Amino acid sequence: MELIVGIPRALLFYKYKDLWLQFFANLNIKTVISPKTNKEIIDKGSSYVVDEACLSLKIFMGHVDHLQNKCDYLFIPRVACLNKNEKMCTNFLVLYDLVKNTFEDCKILMYNVDVENNEYEFDGFLKIGKTLGFSYFKTLRAYQNAKKYEKEKRRQKYLLETRKLRSPHLKILVVAHSYNLYDDFVGKPILEYLESQRIAAICSDITTGDEKVNTSISHSIYWTYNKELMKIIEDTLNHIDGIILISTFPCGPDSLCNELIIRKIKSKPILYLTCDNNASDTGIITRLESFIDILKYKKERSTNDQQYN
Repeated sequence: MELIVGIPRALLFYKYKDLWLQFFANLNIKTVISPKTNKEIIDKGSSYVVDEACLSLKIFMGHVDHLQNKCDYLFIPRVACLNKNEKMCTNFLVLYDLVKNTFEDCKILMYNVDVENNEYEFDGFLKIGKTLGFSYFKTLRAYQNAKKYEKEKRRQKYLLETRKLRSPHLKILVVAHSYNLYDDFVGKPILEYLESQRIAAICSDITTGDEKVNTSISHSIYWTYNKELMKIIEDTLNHIDGIILISTFPCGPDSLCNELIIRKIKSKPILYLTCDNNASDTGIITRLESFIDILKYKKERSTNDQQYN
């Protein structure tokens, strides 16, 4: 009987999908991914968590709900800490427990990453292989090949996004966690609209790996993913015309860090978009139109000033 692993199309999926899917493919394990986010998935996910939970977590629970009874295992990793003296959002710490206690009949496949407690990704994947009945060496090869594949995909992504920085059109850095940036309800419509307006939309997930980063915007922020976003802003600031910040309501880390970015970055216009269950496409498009008009005006004025001088 063929084994099927279900993977929710939410949260960590967008950062690690190349690693996950390639690893299971190397072991000839069939995977099923939940569909693109829609209102039905959001409404279903919202019924499983408290109202105060962020939209991203509600989306995740909706995707988990869709997968139950469609697979042998639900794949729910737990990522607590990627670098010493840094932390992840608490949502990533509790995903396993939340799913386990909400969907009691589902079997869960997981790995744990907590660097401060000497729990690493490599060991977690070896445990997955053992759970699924594979030998150490077969699992090791599957993991090593998947890491090479992931590294190449990240390199290609980095080249694609940095190439946009040389575009002759308006260049906007779209800053958001990958699970918001590419979600079909949250960030994808924004990216598609910008592209339709011939805007070079540079996505902020262009780190080449999970290396430790430092940012001068804040020396005390310890949320790893937010530090990565701040570093991307610093690295691209002199090559862009504006910045769009995208967050889901009511994300605590984003609320603090985005406010800090707005206060510290004065040289570029910034648009801050917060999405919730009732986000209006019309309202967001109106704000995007106004922001683009501001950027065009500033660019034209700068060009005229240079010609005059």
